[in-house]
Amino acid sequence: MLRFSSAAEFPTHRGTFRVRAIWDPTGSEHLLVYKGDFAGKRDVPVRIHSECRTSEVFQSLRCDCREQLEAALDYIESEGFGIIIYLRQEGRGIGLFNKIEAYALQDRGLDTVAANGELGFEADLRTYENAVEVLRYLDVRSVRLLTNNPNKIDALGKNGVAVRRIPIQFTPNSHNASYLLAKKQMMKHLL
Repeated sequence: MLRFSSAAEFPTHRGTFRVRAIWDPTGSEHLLVYKGDFAGKRDVPVRIHSECRTSEVFQSLRCDCREQLEAALDYIESEGFGIIIYLRQEGRGIGLFNKIEAYALQDRGLDTVAANGELGFEADLRTYENAVEVLRYLDVRSVRLLTNNPNKIDALGKNGVAVRRIPIQFTPNSHNASYLLAKKQMMKHLL
C-alpha cells in the first residue's frame, strides 16, 4: 500500500503545481505533481514519467525524456489541471549504473534493446502498478495519457482506467535518433 506525504506548493519554470511524495512498500519514493481540481472529472491529463537523471538533471541529448516531462508540465499548465506521476524507474527499470553500462555498449554500436540484452535485462523492466494505485487513490478512472509507450496504455486499461492517448513527440536530434528508432521498431512505441 502506498503512503502519501502532505501536499506542498511546487513553483516551477513551467507553472505552479502541488507536490506530494509517495512511498511504496519496497522503500522507493516517487512524486505526484499535480494542478487543479480533477476529482470526479473525466479525461484527466496524466503523464506517467520514469526518472531519467541523465536528461532531466544533466540535459543529456541521448533521449527525449526531459522534453517529454517539460511538455507534460506545459500541457497540464495550459489545461489548468492534471497529474504527473513521477516513478523512480531509472533506465527503463535497470537502474542508473546499468543504464550507463548500456550507454557504453551503445557507444560501441549496439542499439538500446540489444544493450539491455547484453547486460542480461529485458528491453523494459518498468511496471505501472504504483501509477494505477495512485490513480485509484485519487479516484481517477478516465485519463488523457501523455505517452508514446503502449505498455503504459495497456497497464492502465487492464486495471480499469479508460485511456485516451495524447502523443508527446519531438524531432529527433543526432544523438537520440537511433535510440528513438529502436524504441519504435523493437519496442513498438508510438512514434
